[in-house]
Amino acid sequence: MTTLPATAALSGTIANPVLPGFHPDPSILRVGDDYYLATSTFEWCPGVVLHHSRDLVRWRPLGGALTEARLLDLTGRRDSAGVWAPCLSHKEGLFYLIFTNVENYAGGFWDTPNLVTTAPAVTGPWSDPVPLHSMGFDPSVFHDADGRSWVLSNLNDWRPGRNAFKGIVLQELDTDAMRLVGEARLIFAGTEAGVTEGAHLYRKDGWYYLMTAEGGTTWDHQVTVARSRRIEGPYEPDPAGPTLTSRPDPSLVLQKAGHGSLVETRGGEWFLAHLASRPLTERGRCVRGRETALQRVVWSPEGWPRVEGAAPREEVPGPALEPHPWPEPPETDGFDAAELRPEWSTLRRHASADWLSLEERPGHLRIRGGQSPAGTGSPSLVARRVQHERCAMETVMEFRTRTFQQMAGLTAYYNTRHWHYLRIGFDEEEGMFARVLTCDRGRYREIGHRVVVEDWERCHMRAVIDGAELRFGLSRDGRSWTDMGVVLDAGILSDDHAAEREGGEGGHPDREGNAGLVRAWGFTGAFLGLWVHDLAGTGCHADFDHASYRGTERPDR
Repeated sequence: MTTLPATAALSGTIANPVLPGFHPDPSILRVGDDYYLATSTFEWCPGVVLHHSRDLVRWRPLGGALTEARLLDLTGRRDSAGVWAPCLSHKEGLFYLIFTNVENYAGGFWDTPNLVTTAPAVTGPWSDPVPLHSMGFDPSVFHDADGRSWVLSNLNDWRPGRNAFKGIVLQELDTDAMRLVGEARLIFAGTEAGVTEGAHLYRKDGWYYLMTAEGGTTWDHQVTVARSRRIEGPYEPDPAGPTLTSRPDPSLVLQKAGHGSLVETRGGEWFLAHLASRPLTERGRCVRGRETALQRVVWSPEGWPRVEGAAPREEVPGPALEPHPWPEPPETDGFDAAELRPEWSTLRRHASADWLSLEERPGHLRIRGGQSPAGTGSPSLVARRVQHERCAMETVMEFRTRTFQQMAGLTAYYNTRHWHYLRIGFDEEEGMFARVLTCDRGRYREIGHRVVVEDWERCHMRAVIDGAELRFGLSRDGRSWTDMGVVLDAGILSDDHAAEREGGEGGHPDREGNAGLVRAWGFTGAFLGLWVHDLAGTGCHADFDHASYRGTERPDR
């Protein structure tokens, strides 16, 4: 076991997940006394969410790295495409961020351009991304002690009858010219667990350690470590088996554990950042998506990095670092700042003045109507991650329309095919009204009570998630609430439900890397947010006075 310095103060207990809600594929990095986590964002903007810590226990959001169209264009990206598995690294005073902007993954073919950008600080400014290759996804950059740098990714094989996940490839990166040099080499074909991806490389005590994700992203997921004396391999997997997995024990709170990366503290303690999910029931749906957790790593006498029991724990002793708390963000956002707070994300397009404003009406968020709920070009959705099993969001909206082609309101959202929506619409006979629209597998319908709001100046709206149940409420004054008369299934807002392939089975790859004929993959998580639509294209908008999110054991209904 690692011996802690006798005079050091422990930072506390790491409570997992450290980044609750949709924060998958963590890449962890230490620069000096600062620790950073970068996580996947898929079709959401800004791309690559960043978090910062000084003690590995307490984390604060820094917002996203890829904040504008020159850095990331997600126009037209299908559900669960976009930014996959970024890697954050540092060399000679410069931060490197490498990521995949997936264009397509269906029908056996893959279009997975990998790009790299640099910045003098983790908060930017980031350089124009440079395209590298498209032979696979989940790229990472390893900077060796000799000054050379290397790019790793998986290798996709589209040919019929072949393993789509062929293994891990390595190619040198000239960081001066910012281009790949030499040939790409297949250095690791993976283990019998299959679906080998998510590679990260480390060097310690004369060994190169290759950490990969295997087993697919659901219940068989795992972290695999292999090592070699030479960077080109051959790599020998740890004879003890997976470094981390939840597969043998469905009773664990943290399931789907896998896709990890390592960090060492100044004091020589090692930790593993990995993704995990918390199902509502045993092997049930994971509404909060894939989250980020941390485990303590101990090096065996034979020189292997291992997690105790190879299983994820909810509570882990923190490192020998001084505690470093951050201010708690307020529950309510009054939209008084010049920019959106870092907990907010936007769908497929960056927050910009052509559709979103915090200045046109001070103290309000003005959202101009965008595409339909099925649109992948210019939707108008501002949302935040669901981070608790039981939570609630409330907002106050002002909105006027005289056409059924415009609507606005509060949504519980997963993707274009799975959402619930309390919206204000228009009917030629009754005028403006509130009712719930819901969509499952792309089939939408109106349900619940219909409330006429023609003479309302403002609409107070509330969404309450209680495990697998979702309820909407409506109020004219914020004191007396009307239940919308329907209990909705929050479980459809999950990776487990959203993944689709021919025959109705889930769309995640099996151990041989076969995903069948994929209709859609589910890699994100549930959001609660503010949605505005203008199918007429005449420039309608909605103003939101404030929005609050709170996680609670049993929210008021």
